[in-house]
This record gives sequence, C-alpha cells and structure tokens, in this order.
Amino acid sequence: MKILLVGEFSNIHWTLAEGLRKLGHEVCVVSDGNHWKNYKRDINLIRATNSKVDAVKYIFDLLRVLPRLKGYDVVQIVNPCFLSLKPERSLPIYRFLRKYNKKIFLGAFGTDHYYTKACMEANVFKYSDFKTGNQFRDTLTNREAVQECLYGGTALANKEIAQSCNGIIACLWEYYAAYKLYLPDKLTFIPLPIDADNIPYRICEMPQKVNFFIGIQSARNDIKGTDIMLPVLKAVCDKHPDKCTMTQAIDVPYTEYQKMLEKADVQLDQLYAYTPSMNSLLAMAKGVVVCGGGEKENYEIINENELRPIINITPNEEELFEALEEVVLHKECIPLLSAQGVEYVKRHHDYVRVAQQYLDFWQAH
Repeated sequence: MKILLVGEFSNIHWTLAEGLRKLGHEVCVVSDGNHWKNYKRDINLIRATNSKVDAVKYIFDLLRVLPRLKGYDVVQIVNPCFLSLKPERSLPIYRFLRKYNKKIFLGAFGTDHYYTKACMEANVFKYSDFKTGNQFRDTLTNREAVQECLYGGTALANKEIAQSCNGIIACLWEYYAAYKLYLPDKLTFIPLPIDADNIPYRICEMPQKVNFFIGIQSARNDIKGTDIMLPVLKAVCDKHPDKCTMTQAIDVPYTEYQKMLEKADVQLDQLYAYTPSMNSLLAMAKGVVVCGGGEKENYEIINENELRPIINITPNEEELFEALEEVVLHKECIPLLSAQGVEYVKRHHDYVRVAQQYLDFWQAH
C-alpha cells in the first residue's frame, strides 16, 4: 500500500511509518516535527512563528507540497488540528486529501472536540485535563481550550472530519472512551507504537539514591500536570535528600531528552492520564520506572492480567506525595517494575505488530 501520514504528536506517526515500512509498504510522513521536538519526517512543513509573514510563507509551502499528497491508498491525519493553521482553515486541505486519495482516517491522538465534550458534558472520567470529579480546573488554558474545542474552529473541523472520514483510531483508552459515546461504529482502539528493537535498555538495579526524571513543556505545564508534580517532587526530595534526587528536562529536543532519560530510575509523566503516553512507553522500553497513567482501564483495554509496571498517580497532591515517597522508602521495588515495564512494551506496543493492526483496520474500512 501507499500510505500518507500527516501531522505529528510525540513521534507516533514516524514510529508507525517505520513499522509499516518493515511490512513492505511505501510511507510518507508530512509534519513540522512536533515543533522544537524535531521528530523525523519525510516532508518538512514547518511554520516558524505565528506572524503574518510566516503565515503567508507557510501557506505558500503548503500549496507547493499539495501535488505530492495525491494518489495514496490511505491518508491518516494526526488530529483535526493537523496543520499549523486554525483548524477551520485546514478544512479545505482535508477536503483535498479526501478527494484525491482513496481513503482517509482520523487519529484520536490528543485533545479535540469529542474528548473535551466527554470530559465536560458526559462526565466519563474521574479526573481529566479539565475536571476532577465535578470541579472544573479553572485555568486560562482550560477556559480557552473548552471554548475552542466545544464551540470554535476545532469543533467545526472535528465534526466534519469525524463524520466524513473512513474511520477513527484512538491511541489511548481516554480517547476511545470519549469517541465511543458519539461515533462507535467508526472507531477502534490501537495501542501506541514503540520501536523497542532500537532502544537500548537496562533493568534498573536498586539505586543508592532514586533519580527522578521529569520532562517539562513550558507551554503545556498545566495541561501535563507538571505545575503540580514538580513542587510535590521537590518536596519529596527536600524531605529525603539522602535518598533521592531529581533531573528536569525543560523544552529539550527529542534526542537530548532520550539521553537524559537513560540516566533516570523513575520518570514522572502525565498527571491526568489513565494510560501511558509515548514518553512513558519510551521510558519503560529503556527500563525506567514510570509514575503516570496506570488505571485499571488501561490494563483492561489491552487484556493485560499479569504485568503492573506503572505506578499510578492521580491529581491529588497528598496522594501524589505519598506515592513518590513510597518509591523512595521502598526502592527495592524498582528492579521488578523496571523489568515488567520492558516486557509490557514488548508485549503490547511492538511497532510492527501495531502497524499490522492499523493495516487491518484501514483495509476493513
């Protein structure tokens, strides 16, 4: 098959492309590299800034690339916001892709209209980026996101794309649970792809001092929960300075991020998640223990009844402190969780097996 993947979140499309190529398919990835993370891509489509001059240059680059985006058997876009344009302004490009290619699919890989609607209106989740219980997380980011995703251009684009595309793939239980409420007949869940074959790993020994690692995206601090996790982690390290230390990776490119991660024992990631992200899975593949999304729904959707490698954390500061302190006081658990994490990624997230699941869904729709 000839396959086009448009847009990038956390290296998912490039990793999927590598799995598809292993299976003998021709794949082209078009993206901006997820901005400063600078992930690999075949066609670089980047907007330098939000200025009008760069907007015009970006549109010119986009129009120049368009003739190369025709004639594919399958096109997949990473999200309704798959270009560096306002979502409603991306709709003509979506329609072009739909018209000049055989099939087009939507990735439910991030916050969009249907996920926000499930969080705000259906109360599907105990906690989320937007709410804990019935309490709205009233931040400027959340107020803007709710307005945009429920009523703005993202809502407009997402509805048209979801209703007209051939199918929708959710990569996390959260997104699957959201879309299942509204478009169950078009939907499937496929785990995130990880190329563990090319990731060196070590099974962590019991460390003298636990080295906690936290990645910080300045622009998404409150979305990821690092605004809460970082001060709690600092408090744990201040209480037990002889037993633990911490490393911060602030807005670093992907290659540098990986090198820093390899020296860690425990990674903190995604406070509001039920399931592990690409960053969490990368950490586990390296043998690093993850504190993040490990709710029962995560294990149920992949039919995992044995392994429990993830230290589940929730957006409660006292519970978070207790969970991190427990790791410090019982660091003998680290080797077992490290080994389980490596096995978990191999068992459920192998990029070639995941690529085959995508192929099966694309062909069935």
